[in-house]
Amino acid sequence: MVFSNFRRNVMVGLALAAVTVFTACKKDKVDTPDIPAAALMAFNLSPDQQSVVVTLSGNMLTNRPLGYTSYTGIYQNIYTGTRTVQAYDYPDNNPLATTEYTFDDSTYYSLFVVGANDKYRNVISVDKFDELNANSGNAYIRYVNGITDSVNMQNVTITAAGSSVANDNAAYAGVSEFKAVAPGEVTITVKGNGVDATRTISVGQKNVYTVLLTGVPGATDETSKVQIRFIQNGTLTDEAGGK
Repeated sequence: MVFSNFRRNVMVGLALAAVTVFTACKKDKVDTPDIPAAALMAFNLSPDQQSVVVTLSGNMLTNRPLGYTSYTGIYQNIYTGTRTVQAYDYPDNNPLATTEYTFDDSTYYSLFVVGANDKYRNVISVDKFDELNANSGNAYIRYVNGITDSVNMQNVTITAAGSSVANDNAAYAGVSEFKAVAPGEVTITVKGNGVDATRTISVGQKNVYTVLLTGVPGATDETSKVQIRFIQNGTLTDEAGGK
């Protein structure tokens, strides 16, 4: 089960700093209170940053920096409340972007570090898995436009089973909503202002995906040219997609 109960996982991921022991008739009876927790997945989509560290309230989210186009791999359990989110380059430790954000209990989030040339952003999205139908027979897909063009929009189309799923003029640093798609092949195309890229991927029933649009318009080198990548956020269960 990928999208599972927060409080069962949080006992492993977070320090139990406030465990209260109640003694009644039996001395071996121990009640551990639920610790409010959110979950965060982070991505480095900054073409000129090959190594990025993300911190929350001064604490590193992962034990190693994120390379360009890499991500945390799984959702990390985090404390809730208003947190200072910071991205740094590594090893110079220069700050790239700082954001104050309030994380709610039992909620999934994604953080995308985007930008280039000393202009960076922390883009945080709420991943609304509870609004997705685990029993629909569909997969679900969204995209983030991390292509470094802060002025011009990109046209993003998604086609599945011969039907148009999305045809958007996507703003830089925008994150789309999840859309239902039939399992099988899905084609993503992004065009406009020096950008023309297409990729076809295969998606599976109940799986949830994020398409990563990243790179520099007009660039030709393999490191910084526009590319379409994707990750699987997880697999819906009846608990997560409760419709």
